[in-house]
Amino acid sequence: MSNSKYVIGVDYGTDSVRSLIVDAANGKEIASAVFEYPRWKQGKYCIPSDNQFRQHPLDYLEGLELSIKQALQKSPEGTASKIAAISIDTTGSTPVAVDKDGIPLSLTPEFKENPNAMFVLWKDHTAVKEAEEINQLSRTWGGVDYTMFEGGIYSSEWFWAKVLHVLRADEKVRKAAFSWVEHCDWIPAVLTGTASPLTMKRGRCSAGHKAMWHGDWNGLPAEDFLVKLDPILKGVRSNLFQDTYTCEVSVGNLTKEWAQKLGLSESVTVGVGAFDAHLGAVGAEIKPYYLSKVMGTSTCDMLIAPTSEVGDKLIHGICGQVDGSIIPGMLGMEAGQSAFGDIYAWFRKVLLWPTEQVLANTQLVDAATREKLMNEIADNLIPQLSKAAEQIPIEESGIVALDWMNGRRTPDANQALKGAITNLNLGSDAPRIFRALVEATAFGSKKIVDRFISEGVRIDGVIALGGVAKKSPFVMQTVADILNMPILVARSEQACALGTAMAAAVVAGIYPTVEAAQKAMGNGFEKEYKPIAANASKYKVLYEKYSKLGEIIEANTH
Repeated sequence: MSNSKYVIGVDYGTDSVRSLIVDAANGKEIASAVFEYPRWKQGKYCIPSDNQFRQHPLDYLEGLELSIKQALQKSPEGTASKIAAISIDTTGSTPVAVDKDGIPLSLTPEFKENPNAMFVLWKDHTAVKEAEEINQLSRTWGGVDYTMFEGGIYSSEWFWAKVLHVLRADEKVRKAAFSWVEHCDWIPAVLTGTASPLTMKRGRCSAGHKAMWHGDWNGLPAEDFLVKLDPILKGVRSNLFQDTYTCEVSVGNLTKEWAQKLGLSESVTVGVGAFDAHLGAVGAEIKPYYLSKVMGTSTCDMLIAPTSEVGDKLIHGICGQVDGSIIPGMLGMEAGQSAFGDIYAWFRKVLLWPTEQVLANTQLVDAATREKLMNEIADNLIPQLSKAAEQIPIEESGIVALDWMNGRRTPDANQALKGAITNLNLGSDAPRIFRALVEATAFGSKKIVDRFISEGVRIDGVIALGGVAKKSPFVMQTVADILNMPILVARSEQACALGTAMAAAVVAGIYPTVEAAQKAMGNGFEKEYKPIAANASKYKVLYEKYSKLGEIIEANTH
């Protein structure tokens, strides 16, 4: 293998896109650049109170071009000529309505400001009603239960629920939409000029985990099922897809237009796209029976196992089990929490209210000092809360919280559920409440581990990556204690982009398999959190209280 071959991993997150240039010989990071979505940053097209979160495709296109160009500008001279392949990861399920040419409707004049014509972000929960209808019909219609490989419960965060919701909500979009495309499929198609919805290469990852695609029924759910769900879906399936592809497959080469935009050769090949958490698990060197936890605003928990060992076992209540969705040739299983770091950010926002509303208007200090004070308080709040919470004995506060602030993803998806904080008294200060929230997110993680084990899938270890894993020792130690399992933290600061670059190296033919690329390009681990036996014992009692609280909340949520 030539040491001079480089690959690019493009990682689309919730707030920004990152492009990472990697030496395919050893995984060394050559340069990277980040582009924050300007329209998203302004809060456009989103209504948080209604759980509506939409993103404009221009944010994605501008970010793609500028982040790659800026990464190349930061690289040594001659880097562009060494780029062999580009692969893409995105959030998901994040679908969009497109016309016959595969152009998102929001890129056309009529729909440029219509949120329903934009990408429906993974965290958009406007389709709770539609998801429940899919679940109800799947269990009662007398045919195949199309949720059987999706953990048995379909979520409002996923493809068909979102499509149905938009079709019902917006007649103009319904009439103009020829097909629907996931973000992770659209970007490779744009780069290669293969955006026709009828021939576009669709990723196995998104199709299997979010669109109920499976080889057992030769593709997507049958037309009669979809029409029975709602006649409005008539004909939608025929304009979608039947075949899917794993991340080591090439979509094609860069078009002349995109090669010129990026300053790259038309010989650069582009791989099939996948979800960020899935390729993040690849970058964190996932291996069979090791749970890879992407710990950020939410969590996405990935597990792989040889298909021959798992066999026909159905794991109830997770986010799908799909052949080849993470590592080609392995069964990929996904779970996760709808909110993790988002819960800490919510509590931070609550505590910052006086600063934002009172300090911002004080005349006691000048404007520059006010801004510095506000920034200093905001930046230091979570670190100081963590420091204080760490000193509180596990059982002292008695506070028990529930981490369903954004609904529950797994086990057993239910986006209608709400969070809770209980056992408060006049001594319940901010650090004690924060500690309870951290414990709640860790208990949510344990529920996922317990579900895999109870369904007969063993877990030999845990690998963590993402912002929380890298930045919060207090949170990580709490999770290790509650899981009563050691946690390895991936060394790479950009594990998702690195995993995507590994996939690109296979697409380029530099390595024969994803596993070979992992072995050559992996960065290893920077830290291991080991459970403290005394803490693990105490947390067993609190975990029972958390579980009982969850039962009460769920029983009274309609």
